[in-house]
Amino acid sequence: MKRTWNVCLTALLSVLLVAGSVPFHAEAKKPPKSYDEYKQVDVGKDGMVATAHPLASEIGADVLKKGGNAIDAAVAIQFALNVTEPMMSGIGGGGFMMVYDGKTKDTTIIDSRERAPAGATPDMFLDENGKAIPFSERVTKGTAVGVPGTLKGLEEALDKWGTRSMKKLITPSIKLAEKGFPIDSVLADAISNYQEKLSRTAAKDVFLPNGEPLKEGDTLIQKDLAKTFKLIRSKGTDAFYEGKFAKALSDTVQDFGGSMTEKDLENYDITIDEPIWGDYQGYQIATTPPPSSGGIFLLQMLKILDDFNLSQYDVRSWEKYQLLAETMHLSYADRASYAGDPEFVNVPLKGLLHPDYIKERQQLINLDQVNKKPKAGDPWKYQEGSANYKQVEQPKDKVEGQTTHFTVADRWGNVVSYTTTIEQLFGTGIMVPDYGVILNNELTDFDAVPGGANEVQPNKRPLSSMTPTILFKDDKPVLTVGSPGGATIISSVLQTILYHIEYGMELKAAVEEPRIYTNSMSSYRYEDGVPEDVLSKLNGMGHKFGKSPVEIGNVQSISIDHENGTFKGVADSSRNGAAIGINLKRK
Repeated sequence: MKRTWNVCLTALLSVLLVAGSVPFHAEAKKPPKSYDEYKQVDVGKDGMVATAHPLASEIGADVLKKGGNAIDAAVAIQFALNVTEPMMSGIGGGGFMMVYDGKTKDTTIIDSRERAPAGATPDMFLDENGKAIPFSERVTKGTAVGVPGTLKGLEEALDKWGTRSMKKLITPSIKLAEKGFPIDSVLADAISNYQEKLSRTAAKDVFLPNGEPLKEGDTLIQKDLAKTFKLIRSKGTDAFYEGKFAKALSDTVQDFGGSMTEKDLENYDITIDEPIWGDYQGYQIATTPPPSSGGIFLLQMLKILDDFNLSQYDVRSWEKYQLLAETMHLSYADRASYAGDPEFVNVPLKGLLHPDYIKERQQLINLDQVNKKPKAGDPWKYQEGSANYKQVEQPKDKVEGQTTHFTVADRWGNVVSYTTTIEQLFGTGIMVPDYGVILNNELTDFDAVPGGANEVQPNKRPLSSMTPTILFKDDKPVLTVGSPGGATIISSVLQTILYHIEYGMELKAAVEEPRIYTNSMSSYRYEDGVPEDVLSKLNGMGHKFGKSPVEIGNVQSISIDHENGTFKGVADSSRNGAAIGINLKRK
């Protein structure tokens, strides 16, 4: 998984040493000479930040150092990631923020998932012959853009728990966007690989100046995005959801064939949700409810695997991977059949986790044999109600998205686990001209073929896999886990928990342990490090792992040691992230 890289920082980064007249800014200290001098493991006594980009980690850490709390830091980080990882997340997208309140001991989720506009229709991803439009085509159209929710989610988080204003928390990202920063290898690769998508829109002027892609080490300047951030700083979130920007956004979506209107933006709102809870080997797990499928199927897979005593097998044995693969096949089959937006469809949460249903699914797993026709079960047998939808087969051409995940903890006991996205790399590739905001392709997370739980409906939220999670021991938060990666998110979070708890691995080792992902007999991935003889054995049994490994996910995690009063942060080496511990000077 390890990515090697070395990008020298220039004097441009001195802009992060903000010396403005405003009493408090979320500033970053002057960075080291190169990104690779940042640590991906760190320990702090007074807090922790772990993100997928060092400059975002610095900005978040600075908030904590100056007396802001974890929620303040999370808001500042999201703005910073919009600048430094513009291909992964931003105010043109949405996400799920899980917050543990250290004072009240409550755990809450802010769901800022995008919604379909009022003009969306169940058949909008079908061609004139009633066939699904290829994913590669529908992903770049205006019909793929959901009404963005990120900014409303950040506003709600600050209203509920924040101690700093959005005006102050957005300022360092304005300066970063205006003055620029050196592009790292991850962003450079994304620009190079998605030139065609970017060349169709206003994004070409930002990422493809003079028709050539910016490269690693080049300075990325985003003046239009800085202008939009300034608009938000001066006028608040209404400047995004109403007025000139809302008109520009909706007009842009319509120019690319979508139906979004200013009214859709004006009507958008987030939801405040309770997590769904499960238990695993003495830990209590808080994770995401629908419309994210992540939480329910994370808990289901943990329950299925719990009775197999996984750690009796070596961590890189064929037996362990066989049990993981078979479990994934069953849970992902259930996911495809029963998961959707609970405002529109009945989701059998109790049935999917019912002990008798778990036993029923366990009985379909054989250590020595591949179940070549894994199918969804019938969880409705184990709870009241029934499905108000059909099981509809979908095309297999969807490419899993990217996204970003980060996590923050502070000295007052507050904890944030936040997964945020524009879905594919650079979303639709559509940028709002003169405003620098890249728009999501979140509506391609709906089923292309209507009739199922996840069919398109106006104002409906598409099914997600985002799985920001917090684990508790004796009612205290002890571990945060989350990852990007589309449907692979669930399996990445699952394996990190298994390796840390079931196998007793140190947290960094658990994050780096090679992962697999398979959602059916036709879709297999694995990371470098899975032994070749193990892959040969699994394929000989009937699995279909390919010849080339790929990176899966990008886990950011914090463990909290309450006895010693320390936080350990870990950033996954599949990106150039950084963990920064907070150690305040004592008088």
